[in-house]
Amino acid sequence: MGCPLLWNAFAALVLVLLSKGSSLQGAEFGHVQDNITVLEGESVTLRCRIDEDVTHKAWLNRSNILFTGTDKWTLDKRVTLVNNNSSDFSIHIDNVQVSDEGPYTCSFQANNKPGLAYVYLIVQVPAKIVNISKDISVNEGENVNLHCLAVGRPEPTVTWKVQKYGLVSEGEFLDITEIKRQQAEDYECLTNNGVAPPDQRKVKVTVNYPPMITDIKNMPAHLGKTAILRCEAMAVPSAFFEWYRDDHRPVENDNTLRIKNEKTRSLLLFTNVTEKHFGNYTCFASNRLGASNASMLLFRPGAIQGRGTGLHAGLSAGMCILVSFSAFLLMMV
Repeated sequence: MGCPLLWNAFAALVLVLLSKGSSLQGAEFGHVQDNITVLEGESVTLRCRIDEDVTHKAWLNRSNILFTGTDKWTLDKRVTLVNNNSSDFSIHIDNVQVSDEGPYTCSFQANNKPGLAYVYLIVQVPAKIVNISKDISVNEGENVNLHCLAVGRPEPTVTWKVQKYGLVSEGEFLDITEIKRQQAEDYECLTNNGVAPPDQRKVKVTVNYPPMITDIKNMPAHLGKTAILRCEAMAVPSAFFEWYRDDHRPVENDNTLRIKNEKTRSLLLFTNVTEKHFGNYTCFASNRLGASNASMLLFRPGAIQGRGTGLHAGLSAGMCILVSFSAFLLMMV
């Protein structure tokens, strides 16, 4: 509010200079409210209710004289006199700015004695984000530093949130040490000072990591039928897929076999299985950060069981020969 004694003296001096020594009767002055709060950009009326016997009225803002009676001293076109009668002496400020905040005084003279009434104009500004990190892409294990700068009156708070986890951190800066792939998220910055709904913006954090094959399975296949070998691989950036046969020859598309690559997986499609298709296949997934591979088998149903069955039959025949030879020896004794 400044120095009240100095301000009172200044306001009184203004009235003395404006008055011409007129003898006035006593008057009651209706005090304006102590504080008026307004949003930046809005308009406000500062009212000063007076008695009809009061004359030599003036409005002051800090050390600036705005009006003396109907005489306008300020050059600010936004400030106008809306009432100047025996009971009301009010001014209007259009498109209020932060610079308008401060003390205003309605000064008057009654019975040769100066009187003062004060109002303090408070200008509020909704919280607003003025600077925030751009979307970033980092490798797994690196450190991440995000910022979100906001302004407003009163001073706004800043919080960081992730939809999956809720509140992550408070303050303008968010630091993540040795980021993991699971922490790749949209990080939302919210700023609020209670003046208006919160302002919010998001920063997308992408975490890069090498491919990791997650799903492989041996598959049975019938001659003349269709079959599919699948290779799932999680990676950022997305993996590039290649297929190889057990003799390390690259698998290529032909009229009975087709490779279909998708974002997170590769499919080996057999449209007409033949004998040449049976065997071991290796899926190779790679990106600029690394690679991984896994092998799987395309086999004829019952082939493994068939070999087991054949082995079992061979042992049975051997046992029969051994039994027959033992019987021959007994007959010779």
